[in-house]
Amino acid sequence: MPHSTRRPRTRAEVSADASAASELLEVLWGRGQEAAASGTVSPSQLRALLVIEKQEGTNLRSLGEALGSRAPSVSRLCDRMEAMGLVQRAQSATSRREVELRLSLRGRALLEEYRALRARELSAVLERMDPAALAALAEGLAAFHAAASERLSPETGAAAPLLRDDVADSA
Repeated sequence: MPHSTRRPRTRAEVSADASAASELLEVLWGRGQEAAASGTVSPSQLRALLVIEKQEGTNLRSLGEALGSRAPSVSRLCDRMEAMGLVQRAQSATSRREVELRLSLRGRALLEEYRALRARELSAVLERMDPAALAALAEGLAAFHAAASERLSPETGAAAPLLRDDVADSA
């Protein structure tokens, strides 16, 4: 809901607005996900696929850290995604005790399909926005993306994003 006041917004107000927008995005993305011809995956599976895409060859421990999940949960999650044909596990070239995770062709295709469906839903909303508000949103999203990527980066203090660099193309 747009705010017509020009007074500076508090972080709490902006946080509440971001939470409300996030919930609307969940609804829009859910609509796109349900329309996917390749079937649906759970939100945790989708998050895992995004991390694996960005950190190709990651191991279970690193995936667990990125997701904020414990090893047994991550292992079961990967078991399900492997059974669905979305990821492939392979022996690490550097450590015989580690397994590397990679997206399968089906996993990549699923992410591309979700992105296309989500982009269509988002475009329909963005077309309804005033050009000045759209420009302000783009600037704010770029700053948010940079701050969130820094916070989620596996290397402390580094600004390497976990998710794709292109905000409009992120799942």
